[in-house]
Amino acid sequence: MRAKTIKTTSTEEFQSALQESMDDGFKPTLAIAFVSKSQDRKAITAILSQHDIAVFGCTTNGEFISEDLQKGSAAILLLDMKKEYFDIYFHEFTEPNYREAARNIAKKAKDKFAVPAFLIGVSNYETDGEEILHGIEDVAGMNVNACGGGAGDDYAFTDNYVFTNGRDNGKAILCLALDETKIEIKGIATCGWKAVGTVRTVTKSSGNHVYTADDVPVLDLTIKYGGLENVTPDNQNTLIEIAANFPLQLQREKGDPVMRPGLMIDWSDRSYYTSGSVPQGSKVRFSLPPDWDVMEKVVNSATHLKETEMPEADAVVVFSCAGRILALGPLMAEEIEGIGKVWNVPMAGMFSNSELGRATGGNLEMHNITTCVVALKEK
Repeated sequence: MRAKTIKTTSTEEFQSALQESMDDGFKPTLAIAFVSKSQDRKAITAILSQHDIAVFGCTTNGEFISEDLQKGSAAILLLDMKKEYFDIYFHEFTEPNYREAARNIAKKAKDKFAVPAFLIGVSNYETDGEEILHGIEDVAGMNVNACGGGAGDDYAFTDNYVFTNGRDNGKAILCLALDETKIEIKGIATCGWKAVGTVRTVTKSSGNHVYTADDVPVLDLTIKYGGLENVTPDNQNTLIEIAANFPLQLQREKGDPVMRPGLMIDWSDRSYYTSGSVPQGSKVRFSLPPDWDVMEKVVNSATHLKETEMPEADAVVVFSCAGRILALGPLMAEEIEGIGKVWNVPMAGMFSNSELGRATGGNLEMHNITTCVVALKEK
């Protein structure tokens, strides 16, 4: 399977680059498109449709094909995968039946492919990524290969979209199903944030609303361990500081901890809403601000995946949390460059609002402040 990438900042530029990519006989059938809301994604999709290229698309908080990280552009991975090896499913949510919808998609994929694997994109901040993963597991089994991320909106935190040929919606699931007997797919979700302090017990929570840990308001504990100052409703930087630098780490009996950053504060009781569920009674620790080791761990995890499960790849897809670039700044380019050197094949990625995948030794879960690396290879 051949792969090529295009990075563009205009529809006209994209059309020219696409034609140039095909001048040597390359005939792509599938495009994985990470496109800023500032770009005309519908026009880009229409151009791809004219060439009979199927589209798996997400809006982003930034996009890249190498260590050159940008906002306001489009990063597109083109693959000449045989059409009988994949299918694309799209479901718009009119009600929060996330698990049921994912189960129905997985059933269709299972009817077509004996062993399906999944690349997933979701839009809307309310969409429960873990319920989607559970729905896929219900049909395809606990060991299914499934990876993906939540669409972004250039950090506007308003609306985001997933799209494919003729479909575009701000509250939907987009699923690329692959025939794993023909296409090998391996993914790993890695965070790297170090824990600090003692293990705390969540004494009151409801879903993703965390009230207290060890009977102390969770915001107060975060302020104490982070040494934060001027934490008031008027300080616009408070939430970014908490989410990017001091996320909760939800401890697991199996696998690495799962990151649960605070995304919205309830000042009335000093609780906050996290990116995913934090069950009452669960164990959590707080995090240290990131350093160089954070990036090193991600690159080492990708290297380990290559050495143990995926020695060669035809292409790489990356979903990296938008919070990582907020926390790491220009250093984030070092992480992306390091990932690119692991397999040294065409790569496209986006900065996402959530990451879907399996951490080392763990189950499929929704992550945050995490990088999910996905390698693809035709067998």
